[in-house]
Amino acid sequence: MIETIQRVLWATPGWAAQANAAGLDEAAVAQVMEEAAKLARDLLEPMAAEADARGCRLEDGRVKTPAGYPEAYKRLGSDGWICADLDPDFGGMGLPVALHVAASLPFEGAAMPFMMALGASRAGAHLLADLAPDLRDDWCPKLAAGDWAVTICISEPDAGSDVGRIRTRAVQDGPVWRLSGTKCWISFGDHDMTDRIGHLALARTGTVEEGTRGVSLFLVPNLTDDGKDNGVRIERIEEKLGLHGSPTCVLRFEDSEGTMIGAPGRGLAQLFTMIELMRLQVGGQGAGITLRCAELARGYAAERRQGGAPSKAPPAIASHLDVARMLDAIDAQALISTALMVEAAVAVGDGQGDYAAFLLPLAKTFCGEGAQEVASTAIQVLGGSGYTREWPAERLYRDARICTIYEGTTGMQGQDFLFRRLLRDGGAGLRAFAERMRAERSPGVGLALLTRFEGLSERVAEAGHSGQLAAADGYLRAGWACVSACLAERIAAQGFDTEMAGWLALAPARFGLAEAQVEFGLAQG
Repeated sequence: MIETIQRVLWATPGWAAQANAAGLDEAAVAQVMEEAAKLARDLLEPMAAEADARGCRLEDGRVKTPAGYPEAYKRLGSDGWICADLDPDFGGMGLPVALHVAASLPFEGAAMPFMMALGASRAGAHLLADLAPDLRDDWCPKLAAGDWAVTICISEPDAGSDVGRIRTRAVQDGPVWRLSGTKCWISFGDHDMTDRIGHLALARTGTVEEGTRGVSLFLVPNLTDDGKDNGVRIERIEEKLGLHGSPTCVLRFEDSEGTMIGAPGRGLAQLFTMIELMRLQVGGQGAGITLRCAELARGYAAERRQGGAPSKAPPAIASHLDVARMLDAIDAQALISTALMVEAAVAVGDGQGDYAAFLLPLAKTFCGEGAQEVASTAIQVLGGSGYTREWPAERLYRDARICTIYEGTTGMQGQDFLFRRLLRDGGAGLRAFAERMRAERSPGVGLALLTRFEGLSERVAEAGHSGQLAAADGYLRAGWACVSACLAERIAAQGFDTEMAGWLALAPARFGLAEAQVEFGLAQG
């Protein structure tokens, strides 16, 4: 796995320059990646199965996490992994974001539910560093060290993606604000890994009629600065399909003291610093699970022996053509997901905001969908063994299902990709992608699909709003078919031609299906 990630990383245009600017050569990068792999293998993976089996529980109003969690969280914090890409002035190591993303993939594949806590703290540290000068000196170093943690608190029972309907109310009380209301689906809303947990919460400071313009952002710690209870109550832990090792909590704020971050009424816009980093993490979760499933399926298929002539020893099932087909499909998805994550992270590191914003809905959606498909295929490769809890494939399958739901559903990503990235931004991200690929690639499947996608984008941009709404999902999938084909050709040129052959052979059909979905949506609208 690690060798594959490194090959993809160094093959990504722009990474070598970022590594050089950070004083990192191939040996230094390899050392970072090898340490990440070692921690994933020796520290995280051994606790993942037990965490899935035992889950989290509520004891005396507090969440008790699975065995090993507090120690693992502290270890990753003390070793610098939680906020590796944060500025050293705020407790980070200042690593390029692309290296942080690459090194996180083994962690996500080993223990995705546990890693959700680290992802929230990392994203929160970046938000506080950018927007809260009065808080960052206290909070950021402690978040980076694993001493404190943060959550993201948006959803409510009557307001999920519809943020404008939030009812949690914040009222000013002298120099502080006091929040009252209920938040749901809060990952690691409480736990025993750190003493202090800060909730980055949206609450209403304006009228209901103002919608999102009446919502502000607050940091609400579970303990006040003098160590007193701050009225944050845990109502329950959700029972879920997967992610049993991640406590998804319903929280109730009871006159809880909070500090406003940024300007009043601009909470959602300010929280997007954290939301976008967490969406990037979701893409990494999908890519990490995909890589782990590829490793698992290949290893099992090389050792499991079945079939062949009765007079001879049975061959490894990897030699059976149908199994080989599935293994190649798994490998292709793993490579492309990795390439997409690194491409997006390099764009973030280079300050290519339009290009990064264009890639983010694709990374969030299709690394997640790919993880579901690959985990399912890995179960198929393992056969009856894959369906049992003796092997981690079924757990990875259950855990991966959330990736296309939280941090913005696939439908929301489709609308973001169309209405923001194409229409509002004038197609700036698409133009950046097109220029990059045409400068890099010789004519082939990828560039042919790019031309078709540009034409499709023009037709969608000229359509009416209702037609665009109906076509958004298909448009997102057409973008993925185009981008993945271009990335597949890059990967094939690095010596992965066998793994990419099937993906590229099916790329025109994949695009055609998405294109037909768009045309149908435009007609229906």
